[in-house]
Amino acid sequence: MRHLEGAYALIFKSKHYPNELIACKRGSPLLLGVKELNEDASNGSTLHDSQFLSKNGQPKELFLSSDANAIVEHTKKVLVIEDGEVLHIKDGGVSILKFDNAKGRHGAAPSRPSSVQRALSILDMEVEQINKGNYEHYMQKEIHEQPESVTTTMRGRLIRGGSCKAKSVLLGGLKDHLKTIRRSRRIVFVGCGTSYNAALASRPILEELSDVPVTMEVASDLLDRQGPIYREDTAVFVSQSGETADTLNALEYASENGALCVGITNTVGSAIARHTHCGVHINAGAEIGVASTKAYTSQIVVMAMLALAIGGDTISNRARREAIIDGLCDLPNKVREVLKLDAEMKELAKLLIAEQSLLVFGRGYNYATALEGALKVKEVALMHSEGILAGEMKHGPLALVDENLPYCFTYSKQQSVIQQLHARKGRLIVMCSKGDAASVCPGDSYRVIEVPIVEDCLQPVINIVPLQLLAYHLTVLRGYNVDQPRNLAKSVTTQ
Repeated sequence: MRHLEGAYALIFKSKHYPNELIACKRGSPLLLGVKELNEDASNGSTLHDSQFLSKNGQPKELFLSSDANAIVEHTKKVLVIEDGEVLHIKDGGVSILKFDNAKGRHGAAPSRPSSVQRALSILDMEVEQINKGNYEHYMQKEIHEQPESVTTTMRGRLIRGGSCKAKSVLLGGLKDHLKTIRRSRRIVFVGCGTSYNAALASRPILEELSDVPVTMEVASDLLDRQGPIYREDTAVFVSQSGETADTLNALEYASENGALCVGITNTVGSAIARHTHCGVHINAGAEIGVASTKAYTSQIVVMAMLALAIGGDTISNRARREAIIDGLCDLPNKVREVLKLDAEMKELAKLLIAEQSLLVFGRGYNYATALEGALKVKEVALMHSEGILAGEMKHGPLALVDENLPYCFTYSKQQSVIQQLHARKGRLIVMCSKGDAASVCPGDSYRVIEVPIVEDCLQPVINIVPLQLLAYHLTVLRGYNVDQPRNLAKSVTTQ
């Protein structure tokens, strides 16, 4: 371990040392599951060898895994291995040694590793969460779980109040740090892929309510440029798994520069959850499919609540805040409504099955929708797709327009763009609010998707669902593996 560099999680077994295992990690996740502990080994207890031996001296069952989903069907009692720790399992007993990776002075040998005691934790998930139930694929199940997942994300955090009580948001993980965040020079969102898109969707409302400048950083690019991070900054790290390698490296970089680090993740006990100063769990439930769906919508909901919490309840923005809180409370019903488009999106997928490319346009809050919708089509349907800011269409992308290439739009502020593409005989798919189809798209040359209308900052949650369904059906119709896309993994733990 003293000579290894980079991220790894390793388990060793040797015929020369029967009944023993050695495990160690740095950067990558590693969990120890412990089955049927004695009654006194409850949550918060520390590890001792005797706890792993039954009355007749037989060892208890122990499990090593990189993901809690693989352990939960056997046990909920787990230990999260930290960087630089070595786990030694022998005859049912467990010892944990902590290595200091620093070299000794003047070339001397480093000090011997020290033994540590660690607390067990309890997994907050059920086996049913990792089963497909009546659905054919995990991605399909997770798309249709979104009314429940956004409800769980908001549970206990939205206070609608009564006649005497104002509507408000309570984020327990941030309450001690809100004043610091409000005094920040700027808020820096850091993420990769879908998590970056979720942060981008939430950026406008955060700037509107907080009056703090918000910047966006792709984690790998922030590290490549060694971008400036200051002590007066708040850096928000967004990751579904909480183990994303580039995001973790960016977190280390921001911590070294003295910024307040906030985590937004779906995984309790993950590296980002452990190493940030504060944060919010999105509580979307286990997500098995590689292409993130319900975690994306729950991330947007959490960041909308973050904007409400940071913004404070001033008279000038009270009406806006209350409208957003009402919109959040009604959001699960709106998601259920938009999921009824499933059959319609399957028919649309049949029309696009032979296409080679798809352009998705959006602006404002829905620029992120364009990026995320295109990303979903790329990830699972293995079809070239590109999300484009609609205001940039005349600055290059217009050259691609012909009668063969399909285009998808979120309608907001895009009437002129739609008319220009229609005049050039472009094949248009337009997403608009219910009841607006006749005015938005006169004639039969358009394919119109009508979605429920919500507060503008929450519209990305609604608008992404039809594109998730489109990507799912395109993939199934093309015969690809929708849950395990080619070359991709659920948690990107390598650079």
